[in-house]
Amino acid sequence: MTSQLAPGDTAPAFTLSDADGGQVSLADFAGQRVIVYFYPAAMTPGCTTQAIDFTAATDSLTGAGVSVLGISPDEPSKLARFAEQEGISFPLLSDPNLETLKGWGAYGSKMLYGKDVQGVIRSTFVVDVDDEGVGSVVEARYNVRAKGHVERLLRDLGV
Repeated sequence: MTSQLAPGDTAPAFTLSDADGGQVSLADFAGQRVIVYFYPAAMTPGCTTQAIDFTAATDSLTGAGVSVLGISPDEPSKLARFAEQEGISFPLLSDPNLETLKGWGAYGSKMLYGKDVQGVIRSTFVVDVDDEGVGSVVEARYNVRAKGHVERLLRDLGV
């Protein structure tokens, strides 16, 4: 069982490829608050809903000083198609070796159609990144539902 993160935990550092092949690190957001969310696969219904909802909330989040990063096991080329197709306005990062997903407790055993399977656990984290680029988990939500999730998160954050 992958251990899950809780508020107050240090957020595991990462550097991953984005949809354009560039490198994005948690430390790039030093001095900022970041929503890091993990989703199973680009271009699937739930993941599309979630990405569109985060895109719709980008102006409100940016105004509140909050950035968004989406992470999945998808290759950068698929992320690029997804971002273009859906007009996604924030970085989508590729974690094909599952290292970051596992480090954040977002990959492991889950129920899917009544079966216990290994896979991506749809999860969202609010992280405060200090001036040295080290993240601290403010909120950790596992097994979130795509529909209505972003709306609830914005309400809870007061955005």
